[in-house]
Amino acid sequence: MSAISPEAERRRRLVTRAVPIALLAAAAFIVGAIAGGSNAELSAARHFAQDWERQDFAAMYGEISPTAAKRYPLADFTGDYAKAQETATAARVATGDPAAAEAGGRQAAVVPVSFDTRAFGQISGRLVLPLAGDKIAWSPNLVFPGLGPGERLVRHPRIPERAAIPAHDGTPLAEGPATSRSSPLGAAARSVAGAVASPSPEQDRQLSQLGFPPGAPTGTSGLELAFNRRLAGQPGGQLVAVAAGGANPSSGGPVLASSKPVPGKPVHTTIDPGLQQTAVAALGGRYGGVAVLDAREGSVLALAGIAFSGPQPPGSTFKLITTTAALEAGVVKLTDQFPIQTSTVVGGREVANAHNEACGGSFVQAFAESCNSVFVALGPKIGSQRLVAAAERYGFNSPPSLFNHETIRTVNPPESTIPASIPDDLDLGVSAIGQGQVLATPLEMASVAQTIAHGGLRSPTPMVSDRKLRPAAKPVRVSSEQVAMTLRNLMIQVVTSGTGTAAALPGVQVAGKTGTAELGPKALEPGQEKTPGAAPEQKLDAWFTAFAPANDPKLAAAAMVVNANGEGGTVAAPIVHQILAAGLGVG
Repeated sequence: MSAISPEAERRRRLVTRAVPIALLAAAAFIVGAIAGGSNAELSAARHFAQDWERQDFAAMYGEISPTAAKRYPLADFTGDYAKAQETATAARVATGDPAAAEAGGRQAAVVPVSFDTRAFGQISGRLVLPLAGDKIAWSPNLVFPGLGPGERLVRHPRIPERAAIPAHDGTPLAEGPATSRSSPLGAAARSVAGAVASPSPEQDRQLSQLGFPPGAPTGTSGLELAFNRRLAGQPGGQLVAVAAGGANPSSGGPVLASSKPVPGKPVHTTIDPGLQQTAVAALGGRYGGVAVLDAREGSVLALAGIAFSGPQPPGSTFKLITTTAALEAGVVKLTDQFPIQTSTVVGGREVANAHNEACGGSFVQAFAESCNSVFVALGPKIGSQRLVAAAERYGFNSPPSLFNHETIRTVNPPESTIPASIPDDLDLGVSAIGQGQVLATPLEMASVAQTIAHGGLRSPTPMVSDRKLRPAAKPVRVSSEQVAMTLRNLMIQVVTSGTGTAAALPGVQVAGKTGTAELGPKALEPGQEKTPGAAPEQKLDAWFTAFAPANDPKLAAAAMVVNANGEGGTVAAPIVHQILAAGLGVG
């Protein structure tokens, strides 16, 4: 055996080392070529997934194969995805990077998908997208992971228990299932609690997104509407895959997700059950409203009728605001004397007193007798800016502060309003007596009384006890304490010797203000015939607002009767009298 030369041995070692390196290089080239091909084939799946996250269904449709596009029009494609996401109560879709795979003997892409849902939490899965070259061989079952060919997504909901609405002392204003709510207060509770009934089309759509079945009863008014999401709870149930053409979607099938219903949370209110019953009884089925507030902190103790939902001209109760502006501006003093007359001219037009009565004298007398000829003339002297600013400090042109901001937007109660600018003297004059374009609710005028009772500091008027649900509003300084004290004394005169004597209580001093708003010809009662040649009767709104006891206020209240058979002092003042008497335990 011949010896190997050193040079030959060196060449042999070099060749031995080079073979594995060459093999590795070749393998790397092959893997790279495969990976490159996979990346090209996965491009459609990657774009499809990204477009899904953006909810761009038209762009998703652009990634499916011509054969699929011919079979499934864009409208059907979009509708299938929208329906599946609605069924799953999906609020957000997230996708991951696709990976190459093989399914049914053909190339495919596996895409991680997760859904943030309202009824089932987060649902995650892997969706296998069959590929046809550089496109997706799409079919309707690809709208949700876990669906097999020919299957669709169905939700079997379970409705949670609806929570109660307790009064301040725990008495339920509403309790029981959504289909049969009740209260020991009977009809008196519904003025506050509201009703649960069939949803409107818009409500039905919103509830479906939360997982409720179509037509599920929902809050439609009052607190039942304002806090429906909280009271109704969160539905649970199952997401099931069923045969697309199946006659009975409630029948068995693979369960893709499930959850338990979460009961609603109660809404604790500030309502006093006794005052609530009294307020409703005192209104007596007449069209109008009553609001009762805690005079010290402003919280709502009772509401009846259209207490915060039907603004009307407040008539002479607005003179409380006019007087505030006049006193703050130094336009009038209590010792000022006014001519005794039946009318006055403002802005070139004559404005008469009610029933053409002659009134005037001192400002104290004019206020007690609610003398229009005095107050109409005050409007232009106060001026637009000061009158509007005073009204807005009292809460006009702002939403009532009943709940937190989100809840107020749900209910969207109308505001008490005054025009932002009143440049015309005549319009200023009629605005000063609560006519023209001035509108208010009983809740607003009860708040005016509460502000005066509280030394000129307006408190928010929450209806609920939970601080998270209460309004974020803070007390507003409306007037000086001295002006508030003057107003209190003027209001006492209204009840002791003026137009509001029907509100007087034995042993308790009441401070109040009447109002009678003229609205136009009075409507005839059913079956009543108009007398030929007779002038049309005036249609009136009767108002009264007050607080008591005047020296240590505990309750503030306002009543309004629309199209009343009488004036504020004869129709609305007795309503407030009845409420104050019950609340203070008098008589």
